[in-house]
Amino acid sequence: MRNRSNSGVRLDYFQRLINKTILKFQNPITGLFGTTEHDSHAWVRDNVYTIMAVWGIALAYRKNADLDEDLAKAYELEQSVVKLMRGLLRCMMLQVDKLEKFKKTQSTKDCLHAKYSSQTGKTVVGDSEWGHLQIDATSLFILYLAQMTAAGLQIIYTLDEVAFVQNLVFYIETAYRTPDYGVWERGDKTNHGLPELNSSSIGMAKAALEAINEVDLFGARGGPASVIHALPDEAQQCQAILHSMLPRESNSKEIDAALISVISFPAFAVDDIEIIKKTRQEIEDKLMGNYGCRRFLRDGYKTAREDPNRLHYEPWELLAFEKIENQWPMFYAFFILDGLYRGDTESVEKYKALLDPVITRTDDGNLYMPEMYSVPKDKVDMEIRSRDSQKRERTGKMLHLWGQSLFILGRLIDEKFISPGELDPLNRRLITEPRPDVVVQVVVIAEDIMMQSLMAEQGIAVQTVSQVAPIQIYPARVLSQIYSLLGKNKSMGLTGRPSSEIGLLATSKLYILQDQILAFIPQFLDSQQFYTSLDTQFMVDTLRSEVSYIKHCWKGMGRPLLAITLNSTLLDHNQKLPSSLVGTIKKLQSGYIAGTRVHLGDMGDFVSTSCITKLSFVNTDTQYAGQDSQISDFLGDVLKKACPRPRLLSLGKKASRSYRHSSIRGIVRRSRSIAVNAEDIPALHAQLQQRGVNLGLTSPNSPGPALSFALRKLEKGAKKSRRKGIVETTLPRINTSEELAHPHLKGNGRSPMCTPNRSPVQSPMGSPKAQHRLWPFMDKFNNDSSYNNVDVHELVDQLSQSENLNEQADIIHYLYIKQGPNWDTEVDGKSCTVRELLVELYEKAGHWKQWWLVRHAAGMLKKRVEDLALAATDLLVRQKQLSVGLPPDREKIITGPLPPDELAAIIYESCGDDLSTASLTQEILIYLAMFIRTEPKLFKEMLRMRVGLIIQVMASEMSRLFKCSGEDASDHLLNLSPYELKMMLHHILSGKEFVITTEKVSCDSEVMNEYDDEYKFSVVSKQSRQETSAFASKLSRKGPLNQKMPSVTVQSPPSAAGKPEIEDEMEDRQGQWLRRRRLDGALNRVPVGFYTQVWKVLEKCHGLSIGSHFLPHSLTREMTSGEFKFALQVERVLNMIPQPEYRQLMVEALMVTTLLVEGDCRINLSGQVLNVDKIVQQANSIFIKEQNISSEVVNHSTGSAGICLHLYDTAPSGRYGTMSYLARALAVFMNIGDHQNLECNIS
Repeated sequence: MRNRSNSGVRLDYFQRLINKTILKFQNPITGLFGTTEHDSHAWVRDNVYTIMAVWGIALAYRKNADLDEDLAKAYELEQSVVKLMRGLLRCMMLQVDKLEKFKKTQSTKDCLHAKYSSQTGKTVVGDSEWGHLQIDATSLFILYLAQMTAAGLQIIYTLDEVAFVQNLVFYIETAYRTPDYGVWERGDKTNHGLPELNSSSIGMAKAALEAINEVDLFGARGGPASVIHALPDEAQQCQAILHSMLPRESNSKEIDAALISVISFPAFAVDDIEIIKKTRQEIEDKLMGNYGCRRFLRDGYKTAREDPNRLHYEPWELLAFEKIENQWPMFYAFFILDGLYRGDTESVEKYKALLDPVITRTDDGNLYMPEMYSVPKDKVDMEIRSRDSQKRERTGKMLHLWGQSLFILGRLIDEKFISPGELDPLNRRLITEPRPDVVVQVVVIAEDIMMQSLMAEQGIAVQTVSQVAPIQIYPARVLSQIYSLLGKNKSMGLTGRPSSEIGLLATSKLYILQDQILAFIPQFLDSQQFYTSLDTQFMVDTLRSEVSYIKHCWKGMGRPLLAITLNSTLLDHNQKLPSSLVGTIKKLQSGYIAGTRVHLGDMGDFVSTSCITKLSFVNTDTQYAGQDSQISDFLGDVLKKACPRPRLLSLGKKASRSYRHSSIRGIVRRSRSIAVNAEDIPALHAQLQQRGVNLGLTSPNSPGPALSFALRKLEKGAKKSRRKGIVETTLPRINTSEELAHPHLKGNGRSPMCTPNRSPVQSPMGSPKAQHRLWPFMDKFNNDSSYNNVDVHELVDQLSQSENLNEQADIIHYLYIKQGPNWDTEVDGKSCTVRELLVELYEKAGHWKQWWLVRHAAGMLKKRVEDLALAATDLLVRQKQLSVGLPPDREKIITGPLPPDELAAIIYESCGDDLSTASLTQEILIYLAMFIRTEPKLFKEMLRMRVGLIIQVMASEMSRLFKCSGEDASDHLLNLSPYELKMMLHHILSGKEFVITTEKVSCDSEVMNEYDDEYKFSVVSKQSRQETSAFASKLSRKGPLNQKMPSVTVQSPPSAAGKPEIEDEMEDRQGQWLRRRRLDGALNRVPVGFYTQVWKVLEKCHGLSIGSHFLPHSLTREMTSGEFKFALQVERVLNMIPQPEYRQLMVEALMVTTLLVEGDCRINLSGQVLNVDKIVQQANSIFIKEQNISSEVVNHSTGSAGICLHLYDTAPSGRYGTMSYLARALAVFMNIGDHQNLECNIS
C-alpha cells in the first residue's frame, strides 16, 4: 500500500475541517444548509457561498489524487455540491408562479423567496414579512450553476429544469432598473423595507448573464434544446449602470464591503481597472478595521446601541452607530482571494496576518470563522472618541458558514492545491485583459431599385433587399418576437421572454433559423417603433454614436455586423438623398468614423467573419409542434413579408366647406397643454408710457434709456397681440394657405396642390397655426356640449372626401376620443378601424415631416420609445430624480427605476389629453439620458429633472426668439424635428445662447414642382453680438417668411439699416436675468455646495420655512450634510414653488443666509425659524423703496409671488444686485445694524 504524500495528508486535514465545520450542517434530504444546528432557515446566498469550499476541495482531490480513494472522495464531495444546487433549484421551482408574475411586475411581493426551510425546502416566512427580493442571491446561484456545469458537474437533469433556468435569466436581466433589498436584506439602511438600486446586485446579475450565455446545461452530452441564451444588451446595460454607480452602493450607502465580491471574486463584473482600484481603495479606507470590515457606514446591526426589540431604526438613530459598527472578519477572506486572483502576494500576506488573530481555535484544533466583532457597551464612548482604539468581543454566530467556506477556499489556493482558474472555468477573472480592436462591419441595403439608383448617382454601390438573398433581412421587432419563444414551457406555465426590446448588440449578429440566415435592422432605424427614425439628421447622428457604442461594448465571437436599410422615408421633399446621409455613408467608405474602424461591404462578404447565433430553441419539428401549434403559424408569418395596406386617406389641398365651420376644426391643437409664462404686461406698460410716468430707477444696471427702449418694445408686443383678431387681412385665404397635403393619394392626374389661375401653394412644412389664427374663438376649448350635434357617420363621409391633412387629423382625433380606436369606420365601404386610419395618418405625417402631427399621432397610438426605461434609469442612478407632467397638479415624481410599460403609463397619465406632450416627454427623457452619459457636467448641481418645466422653458424660448404668442410658440416647438429639438435642449442645459436659423429648400423635382420654396429650422449657437443683433432685426421685420408662419420674416424694411446700435445692445440685455432665473429655476439648478450649506444653517437654527413648508432641525440628526436623501428633502420643498423665477430667488436667499451665517459670528440662530419668503419679500420692499418706484408702477410691474419684475431682471452681484438686497433684508430680519452698506458678491 502506497504511503500518503505530504500534500495528501494536508488535503485530508482540509477535508476533515470541511466535514466538521460545513458538511455536518447539510440536510440529508434537501441538501440545504441551515444557519446553525438549531436554525433551519437556509438562505440562497449563504448556501451557494458555503458549498464553494466543498467544490474547491473536490477539485483538489481530483487534481492531486494519490490513491483511488482520493477519486472516490472527490466524487462524494461533488455529489454534495450537486445535492445543494439541486436543492436550491427545487425550492425555487416550487415558486414558479412567482417567477412568472415577477417577469411582468418586478414587484417585491411577486419575487422568489430569499430563504427556505433546510428540512422541507418550503418557504419559512410570508411574502411581505421579509425583504425577499435579493437579485444578487439569484444571480450568484446562476453564476455558479454555469461555472460548475462548465467544470463538468451534472446539475440539471431535464428540459423542464432548463426552461426554468432560462426564465431565471429573465428574472435577473432587469437588475439594472429593479430596486431590491441587497446583500444585507435591508434596502435603505434605516431598515424600513424600502428597496434600493444596489451596485452589488447589478454587478452580480451582470456576471451571471455573461457567464450563463451559451452554456449547455447538459454538459458535453447536451444538444441545442439544453443551451441557455442571454441577450448581450441586458448584460451591457447592467455594466453601464454599474460603472456609473461605483464606488457607491446605493442612495443610502455611499460604500459597502459587499462590493469586493463584484469587483473581484466571485463575480469579476467590472472591466475598468480604474473603477476597480477606486472601489477597493474606498472599502479599505472607509470600512476596514482591526477585526474585519464594516458592512457599511452607520450600520447598527447587533451593536451595543441597537434596540433588539425592533428591526427598523428611526432616522435620527443612525448617528448613534457612527464609528461603532460591527466588523466582519470574513471580508479578510474576500481580500485574500482578491490578492490570490490578482497575483498580489503582498496583499495576501497582509490580510492573512490580519485574519489570523481573529480566527477562533477550538479545543480540538479546528479553525472557526466568527460572524462579527462588536464594541462592548462600556467602551462605546471611548471608541467614538478614537476609532479602532478599543478591544472588541466576538458576537453573533461562533461559526459563520459563508466566511468559513471562503477562508478554506483561500487556503486551498494559497497552498497550491487548486489554481484560481480551476474555480473559474469560464475565465471571468480575465475580464480586465485588453481585447483586440473591434472592426464594425457595415452593410447598406437599399429597399428598392430606385434607392439603389439614387445611391449610385452619388458613387455609392449598394445591394437591394432581393440581392442579398438567400440572407433574409428583417426589422429588430421580428427578432424580439422570435425570442419571445425562448423559455416557453406549457407544463410549468412559463410564457417565455417578456420584454419586447432588442438591443443593438443583439442585432449586430447573424442568426440561423431553420437553415436560413437572418440579419436584423437595429431598432433605432425602425420607423414602426418610434418616430425619431423618420428624421434623417437624427438617424445619422445616432448612427455615429451607435457605431462607437458597438466598438466599446462588443464581446462576442467574430465581428459585429451593422445592417442599414435605406427607404423612401429618408428622401427630402425633392425626392433626393439628404447630404448628411450621403456624407455619412462616404465616411463609412473611408474605413473610419466616430473614432471606430469600419468595413463597408456586401452582406455575402461578411458571413464568414460575423458572429452567428443559432436560434435552436425554435424547432417546429420537435416538442414545440405538439405543444403549441401557434409557433408554426408564427414562424410562417416571420419568414414571409407583409403585404402593404391599402391607402384610405386622400391627398389634396382643399378643406371641405363643412369642416371650415365645424366645431371639430382645431380639436388637435386645443388638446395641447403647453403653456408659456405671460409677457411682462406690455399693454399696461404702454399705457404708463402714454401717461409719461417715470420709474426713476437709479441702479446702474437699469438706465433710463434702457427702460424707455423696453417700454417701446413692450408696446409693439401689445399692438401685435391686438392685431390677432384681424390677422385674416394679412394672411392668405383659407383655400390656399391652410392646406397640408400628402403624396399617397387617390384621385385625378393633375396635382391637387395647384389651383387654376393661381401660383402653386406651399408644401406642408410649417406649424399648423395659420388657419387656426383665422378663427380666434377656436383658441379656447369648447365645452363638450358643442360636440353633441356632431354625427360621426357624416364625419366618416367627410373624411373619405377630405384631401387635407389637418382636416383628417381633427376628424380622426375626434373619432378616436368619442368612438375608441377599435371602432369600424367602414370608410369608402371598407372595413377599417380608427386605429388603422390613425396609423396611416402617422405615416403620412412622417413622410411630410409634419412633426407636430407625427408626435400627436404617436401619442394617440401610445407609442413608446424602445429605451425609455433605460433612459430613466440612466438619470436616476446618477442621483437625479425625474418628474413628468406640468406642475403643480399633473406633475408626477419618479424616484426609482420602473418597467417600461409602467413608466410610459405614468407619462401618458401625467399629460392627460395632451398626447403631443406625452410623445415630447419621452423624447426629452431620451435626450437627457444621452447627454448625461456623454456630458455629465451639464447636470452638475441639478437634482431633479422636471420634464414638464423643461418643455415650458423650451416653448418660452421659441416665444422669445419668434416674438410670438405662447400658443404659436408651442406650435413651433412641436414642429421642430427630433434632431433640432435635441440640439435646442442641449443649448438650454449648457447655458449657451442660441438662435433658430432658416434654410431655404427649393422643391424642383417632378413630384414637387407644384410647391413653393420651403424653409427649414436649425438650432445653432450665437457666435457674436453682431450676429445676434442681425438675427433679432431679421425677426422683427414685417414681410412673411412663408404663409404658415407670419411672425417670422425675411424681407428687410428700409429703416432697419439705420437702427441705432444702442438699441441692439439694449434688446440683447432686456430681460436677460429674468430669463436666466426662469431657466435655472425650471432646470432646478443650484450653486455648488448648496445643499451642504443649507444643512449647516439648519444645524444652527430651529428650522427653515419655505413657502408653506417647513424643514426642521431634526433632519441634521437623521442625515449627514452630504447625504443624497437630505438634498432630496430640500429639493422637495423648493419644488413646491410653482414659479421657476421665484424658486430661484428663494435659492439666492438661502445662499445669502448661509454666507452671512458662516461669516458673521454675531448671528445667533438658536431656536429661531428662518422664514425665507419674508426675507425675499423684504428684499423686494427695499428694492422698490430705493428705486423710488411709484405705487401705480408697482401694481403694473408685479410678477410671480408679488415680486417686482425689475427685481427679477436684476443681476445677482454688486451693490444694486439681488444678493445685496437679500443680504440687507436678512439683516433687517435678524435686527443687525448698518445693513444699508451691505454688498454681496457670489460666483
